[in-house]
Amino acid sequence: MKVVRVLIVEDNPMVLDLISKGLSPHCELATAADGADALLKVIDDPPDMIISDYKMPGLDGRQLYEKLRGRERTRGLPFIFMAGRADIEEKLRPLVDGVEDFIVKPFFLKEFVRRAKKVVDRLQLEKMQQRSARPGTIQGRLEEMSIMDLLQSLEMGQKSCRLTIVRGDDKCEMFFTGGVCKHAQLGSVEGNEAVFKAAAWSDGEFEIDFNANSDKVTCTMSTQGLLMEAFRLMDEASRDMADAQG
Repeated sequence: MKVVRVLIVEDNPMVLDLISKGLSPHCELATAADGADALLKVIDDPPDMIISDYKMPGLDGRQLYEKLRGRERTRGLPFIFMAGRADIEEKLRPLVDGVEDFIVKPFFLKEFVRRAKKVVDRLQLEKMQQRSARPGTIQGRLEEMSIMDLLQSLEMGQKSCRLTIVRGDDKCEMFFTGGVCKHAQLGSVEGNEAVFKAAAWSDGEFEIDFNANSDKVTCTMSTQGLLMEAFRLMDEASRDMADAQG
């Protein structure tokens, strides 16, 4: 379920189409062909985030950012800028309020989507929290947000919480401090191995409780390290299965 609305502002139709195709599985998209078009659309119906090119005819990306920062309703909109390296360093780097990332053009689409999706996932978690029935918690399904996405979002947001994942009769609990997974338990399995086992689940329910914590430390890797190793193990298992079927 796509709950995050993103506006892409890009005057090159080919680049706009490329980005739209890359991001469309992950969020609800709207597009604008230049800064002036974007300004009108945002004032009429603000999105959750803006991904904007810097160099555009008429109103450029920085001017769009500054005009929206000057309006109460759009002051807090998160931005991702696309620009040449020199423009980022000379013109955009001083812009820190609400700027989530600077992506150097030209870019590989896969890397672009990975970086944009990290912000989209974090915003999705925030929206889930707002609609949660219990204060300080987020509930959802892994079909909405995968375990990998959840871990990346908690790491990026430097969250301290308990992530509980339930799949049938199995339950995994992971405790985070400042975005780092310190302890994990799945039945009798603890630590890194518990994370690796749960990471393979594609369905189930999750709850994030920002009021829960644990003093136990059983995980020995960073959250990013756990994610990378989990990806590797899943790839290895997929190859083994393909070999066995072949």
